[in-house]
Amino acid sequence: MSSQDFDVEFVDRDDREARFVVRNITPAFANGVRRAMLADVPTLSIDSVRFVENSSVMFDEQLALRLGLVPLTTPDDYEAGETVTLALDVEGPGTAYSGDLVSNDPEVEPADDNIPIIELKDDQRLELEADAVMGYGRDHAKHQGGVAVGYRHLQRINVVGDSPEYADDEPRMLRGVIEEDGELVPTDDFDNDLTNRYPGKEVEVEDVPGAFVFQVESDGSMPVEELVLRAVDTLVDRADELEQAVQL
Repeated sequence: MSSQDFDVEFVDRDDREARFVVRNITPAFANGVRRAMLADVPTLSIDSVRFVENSSVMFDEQLALRLGLVPLTTPDDYEAGETVTLALDVEGPGTAYSGDLVSNDPEVEPADDNIPIIELKDDQRLELEADAVMGYGRDHAKHQGGVAVGYRHLQRINVVGDSPEYADDEPRMLRGVIEEDGELVPTDDFDNDLTNRYPGKEVEVEDVPGAFVFQVESDGSMPVEELVLRAVDTLVDRADELEQAVQL
């Protein structure tokens, strides 16, 4: 299957979240893309911390764990294993936030500035240096750029007639995206209830062959579109490696 066979249509998207339909793929390929987004796209994450001063109420190890879970923007020219150094120097009273981290690379910064690290009281200070390492989600969850990645079959709705005259008008819930006369309609447009979309009608729901709806949320380390593209690239690279190995 070549990439030219794929048909991708976005339902909605922004930098952090996207929902899109991919056609002409198998369930195995859809699951491969999902797994690649979680495990095979490397991101930067704090891996080691050197404390200069910590007079807060929290142990060094606890603070290091919190810092490791702060998503960092990840430039596309970094390779696995590369590092970048960040520094933090905050005095109380006040709260130390992720936005207080200062990087030696202007392209690497916290994806969110308002993640609280610790509240400092009077005369308390936190000063440290941290090394962020480019790593894979398959090795540690803190390197997963996709925080919520899922897919389901695209479903088509067929109106087969009118509802029986005395039929119970019970809700018929369906979540995701439906295809209606060639158009993609998010089910939240009608509160996920088919009886709102097709009042008084009897309908049948069927899966559209080879079509899957992906819903992806990025942690901010990279835009969601970039996350998807990098994941597909890893699948292509693996396929090339397998092809070369078979030919040896």
